[in-house]
Amino acid sequence: MFTKAFRVKSNTVIKGSDRRKLRADVSAAFPSLSADQLGELVPNKEELNIVKIYAHKGDAVTLYVLQKSPIFFQLEKQLYPTVYTLWRYADILPAFTTWPQVVQKLIGGADLMLPGVVVSSTGLPDVHQGDCCAISVVSNRAPVAVGTAALSSSEMISSAMKGKGVNVLHTYMDQLWAFGDKTAPPVIPVADGSVQVEGGVEGLDSGGEGKEEVMKCEGEESEGPRGTQVAVLELPCQNLQDLSLGQMDSLLFQCFLHALKIKVKKSELPLLTSTFLRKHMAACCPKGKHLDIKKSSFKKLSKFLQCMQKEHSLVRVKELSKGVDSIVEVDWKNPELCSFCIPEDWEPPEEAVEGDGSSELPYQPPVITPLYGVTSRLEPLFQDAHRKKGAVLQASEVRTIITDYVKRNDLVLESNKRTPPSVCRVLSRMQACHQLLFPGQVPVVRKGQVEPIDINVASRGSNKKVTIIKNLEGFGMDPVVVAETLQHRVQASYVLHDIPGAKDRQLVQIQGNQVQHVGKLLLEQYQIPRKYIQGLDKAPKLGKKK
Repeated sequence: MFTKAFRVKSNTVIKGSDRRKLRADVSAAFPSLSADQLGELVPNKEELNIVKIYAHKGDAVTLYVLQKSPIFFQLEKQLYPTVYTLWRYADILPAFTTWPQVVQKLIGGADLMLPGVVVSSTGLPDVHQGDCCAISVVSNRAPVAVGTAALSSSEMISSAMKGKGVNVLHTYMDQLWAFGDKTAPPVIPVADGSVQVEGGVEGLDSGGEGKEEVMKCEGEESEGPRGTQVAVLELPCQNLQDLSLGQMDSLLFQCFLHALKIKVKKSELPLLTSTFLRKHMAACCPKGKHLDIKKSSFKKLSKFLQCMQKEHSLVRVKELSKGVDSIVEVDWKNPELCSFCIPEDWEPPEEAVEGDGSSELPYQPPVITPLYGVTSRLEPLFQDAHRKKGAVLQASEVRTIITDYVKRNDLVLESNKRTPPSVCRVLSRMQACHQLLFPGQVPVVRKGQVEPIDINVASRGSNKKVTIIKNLEGFGMDPVVVAETLQHRVQASYVLHDIPGAKDRQLVQIQGNQVQHVGKLLLEQYQIPRKYIQGLDKAPKLGKKK
């Protein structure tokens, strides 16, 4: 389902009532979770978003995203855990075991066939047709795929282990996994090492995806999506060091001070705590180690930051919006922070190499050039210059051609030496066009005037306002990226809507009158000329309260 890129429809912060409903749904769907585990999955104050998407085949799916990683997805009112959740709680679903070579086929979009299932001495897991189940490999209990059982356990045995076993919905390395923090699966030891082989690895159904066969021997690696290297046989996470509670606490404190020392700037405050952990602290982690708040004595980021605030007086954390904490103040003169020295073995993250497909180049605004098209009425004026109907010219070219035409036909008046017809009149009667030139791309010529970015403020309900932004695509901007940037800046939820009658065009709707923030983003960060932004005058007037 997620083998190809999906389209995000909306991304909103979860409400308190929806959070309680999600917790009840998770408890009902996965009764083996304890109250503490349920509280960790659906916490009361951690950042939790509801993201509505459309899969590449048109299926409407709802994602529940905790700290930038999807933990559940809902399809046709059925709740499924993602691999990120299963890596923490591997036993909440019955799991089928397969060979490591099969994993690449599953990632490519294949379903799991029964000849590819490895049966342990305890037999198959007890499932009914349609039950949610996981798929793991013989060398590691960490699930690599999630799906639904195509048959019940008894029907699988009665069919002599032939036919389809699991309809795969989501796998490690697919687009849903890439929507999160892209961590590799942990190594969870297998309790029962004795297995009984029921067939080879040929039992796969590619589902019409037409993927290439990928069979690697032990120790070899294969290219996964986005160029990621994945060891097919053993799926090791990376050679990360296993740290004790005390060591993880020390690593957290070190990365915390390191991030404050070189990463955080005063202009960035207030800063979302989840962003601070994901972007700043993680970047300061020494090579060969991995930050995991769950493996520390704090268990939660909020508890760790409270400790930094109360016991060390390094930062001040405040809940600026319901359920979302932000760092609002940093004590830059704190002795612990001033005396901290950057570890010698720390290496800054490598910069993205230009031209690498995995890197995203910073946005550069297009160069916009006004052009003029030759119409049928004006074609005689441009015949000598070999310009036919439909040809597009710059204003300077039009002036040169008209001047040559007047001189050649001796149309200059003796009284005032002026040039009839005037160049301005000719330009006004030509077809208005424009050229967009993006750096490194072929110029694009379009008819008509440049359509500006439109910012509007509308009312919703009795006393609620929303800001609507249109035509971002016309300037090469991704509405999702712009919306997420605004969401982090103004701490408000956004929704994307398709524009009726416009193919592949979406408008961004964000809560509140955010015209001032939108204008600042477009003018300063994206460097769009002010004349191409419409609606900046609708910003709220400062100093006037009603």
